[in-house]
Amino acid sequence: QVQVVESGGGLVQAGGSLRLSCTASGRTFDLEAMGWFRQAPGKEREFVSAVSWSGRDTIYTDSVKGRFTISRDNGKNTVYLQMNSLKPEDTAVYYCAVSGLINLTTRNLNDYEHWGQGTQVTVSS
Repeated sequence: QVQVVESGGGLVQAGGSLRLSCTASGRTFDLEAMGWFRQAPGKEREFVSAVSWSGRDTIYTDSVKGRFTISRDNGKNTVYLQMNSLKPEDTAVYYCAVSGLINLTTRNLNDYEHWGQGTQVTVSS
């Protein structure tokens, strides 16, 4: 059974940093992209960033470019999201997901098959 578990959320002041981690277990995921999404209260879940199976290809939503960095360690089945220069509008529950597609890095929520329970990130002004 596949499990996806996020960690690293918390409360931080604007301008601060957090590092989210996500570990997938149950089998290896070295051909699938992994991604981060977020959902703020009253809003739909939105794409944040994704990384290809090799780690070489990364994509970001425009609002986090230059501030967030995604990376992965296939040996640990783990993906990271380094978040710098955080803003109050980054406040949301952050979800990690594993794509159900092989060799495709996608920002489409429907392409992701396995999801974590989410970790809260709160940025105070």
